Amino acid sequence: MRPTRRPTPLRLVGPVILALVAGCSDSSEPGGGSTVDIQLRGALAAANITALPPAPPQNPALIELGRDLTFDKILSGNRDLACASCHVPASGTTDAQALSDGNGQRGLNSRNAPDLFNRGAAGFDFMFWDGRVARSADGSLRTPAGAVLPSGLTGALAAQAMFPVVMRHEMRGEAGDIDRNGQPNELAAFDDNDFPGMWRALMARVLAVREYVGLFQVAYPATPVDSLGFQHAANAIAAFTVSAYSHANSPFDRYVAGDDAALSEQAKRGALTFVGRAGCASCHNGPALSNNTFTNIGVPQLGPGFGDAAPDDRGREATTHDQADRYKFKVPPLRNVELTAPYMHDGAFTTLEAAVRHYLDVPFSLRNYDASQLEPALQGTVRTDEVEAILSTLDSRVRQPLDLTDAEVADLVVFLQALTDPDARDLSSIAPASVPSGLPVGDQVAR
Repeated sequence: MRPTRRPTPLRLVGPVILALVAGCSDSSEPGGGSTVDIQLRGALAAANITALPPAPPQNPALIELGRDLTFDKILSGNRDLACASCHVPASGTTDAQALSDGNGQRGLNSRNAPDLFNRGAAGFDFMFWDGRVARSADGSLRTPAGAVLPSGLTGALAAQAMFPVVMRHEMRGEAGDIDRNGQPNELAAFDDNDFPGMWRALMARVLAVREYVGLFQVAYPATPVDSLGFQHAANAIAAFTVSAYSHANSPFDRYVAGDDAALSEQAKRGALTFVGRAGCASCHNGPALSNNTFTNIGVPQLGPGFGDAAPDDRGREATTHDQADRYKFKVPPLRNVELTAPYMHDGAFTTLEAAVRHYLDVPFSLRNYDASQLEPALQGTVRTDEVEAILSTLDSRVRQPLDLTDAEVADLVVFLQALTDPDARDLSSIAPASVPSGLPVGDQVAR
């Protein structure tokens, strides 16, 4: 039940936007366009919320190779998981779980699987919830591999694909594991920091499959087979991701392109609240509706934790080693957000409405988090001993309650739903019927 709160002052988000939102009505203005549309378009412009640029074209041979690699469980130590096991096409490119199952579907993984929509667009320079893979302004890449990261990666999206395969709890497995064929998991025997050794072993696996040799030769005709590295596989996975998951033809996109009728009146009210009273656009701005920064918004902690601080998850601090970044996580993009539940870095909120209501009173929401919304296996993992520590570094923009009515919350949810491209609702058709290794793919098509 929604808590009862005293009216509080509105959070200021800038006089230009507030002035535009004030006095909103449906009356038409001389010269074309309703008052609502004039106000909304001005507010969106003030927040730099624009159309996404078209996805960059990709090499068809790379797309074909990347598709097979994305769905092939040969990339996991135990040959039981693929990239598409956690990024399921028919589940909004996520796995529809708070925390991914991870290696061998045993236990609980550390974080929520992020969606892959539109990751080829400009501005997606940070990957993972803590930004541990990043592209700098000069084009250089920062990753956990440091100086041993191979050259030739096409960008942050490709660099990201280098790491789930070497993480024990994601795809690589534990020392002593036996794979699905009853053979020792040779990938799990490597030291955790031997990235080059693991990548070489992965490529040896892949290139032992004759069909993959042919696919790599077509995709990289100028590269001898014995010079292929896992960076070539990662580039192909990135090319497929850009090609398959670039979806920006939502009602909102059509509205931004000039079609006033593309959004319902309720969605327009929600958009005005988004950029005005609610202050959402202070973080969710730009073409992707993310400013690509990191912030602490008071998300409840649950699951096994992450890194050296486990069972705590200190977010960005684990990457920067700066205590000022403790409990900060990446501001996610919002396009197609309706399809990517559950929400936050650990999937703490299972519906869009629940995620929106968290912002109405973040300290109250964190202190009174209802774990019953989680799947049973997770309910007992909610951590309460870190609540006050999280609140002590809470982003100043969410420290005070936000007095929105139930109707305004409903409007916000309708606006967020208007960010969905209809073609993104079911992407199961992009999965191949089979992959070169012969391992099964059917369980990755839908959940």
